[in-house]
Parts: sequence; C-alpha cells; structure tokens
Amino acid sequence: MSLRILLVDDSEYMRRRIAAALDDEYEIVAEAPNGAQAVKEYKINAGKIDIVLMDIVMAQANGIKATAAIKQIDPDARIVMCTSVGQRKKMKLAARAGADGYLVKPFADADIVDAINLVLA
Repeated sequence: MSLRILLVDDSEYMRRRIAAALDDEYEIVAEAPNGAQAVKEYKINAGKIDIVLMDIVMAQANGIKATAAIKQIDPDARIVMCTSVGQRKKMKLAARAGADGYLVKPFADADIVDAINLVLA
C-alpha cells in the first residue's frame, strides 16, 4: 500500500516538482493551491490522507492557518511544512499550529522523502 498525500502549494511548478520526486510508494490523493482549499480537500478525503505536504506562504488561508484548521478536524493529522530559507519565525508559528515536520526550499528530491519519514517515525 502506498502512502497517501495531500499536496498543498500555490505554485503549480512546486506541486509538479514534489510529485515527480515521489516514487511508487507515494500516491497524491489530492492537491490544493491554497490553505482554504487544503482544508476542504482534507475534509473531502477524510481517512484517505496519511500525510500533508503544506507550503507556508499562500493566499486564501496560509499554511499556518490551514494546519491549525486541519489539526482541529483531525488532531492526528501529520503535516510537513514547506518553507523557504530564512522563515524561522513562520516555522515556529507553524509548529505551534501543529506542524509535525518541515522541509526547507530549495531541497533535493531525497529531502522530501526524508522529511516524510521523519514525521512517520
């Protein structure tokens, strides 16, 4: 069985890049271009998502707000935040909102899998 992922990033390029970096062990269940849509997709796909890969800086509910909302829906949700170098303050806010791990852009393909595995360990 593959690991099921909700992929959230306002950049279609980043969503494609992350999806391409994942092998057959991972299945993209849903994608969202913003935090508000991420919360909707999480509700729609309840029970079908093992981990959320969430960008922090997005319009229409940033990743921090979306993380808090998803954790309210499902306190056991596992969320890896994706952020740019130099966003330490936002990472602290994301951790307080319930983020379980993080991935710093720019990253290598192996970093994505490492971040997921760290959260699942």
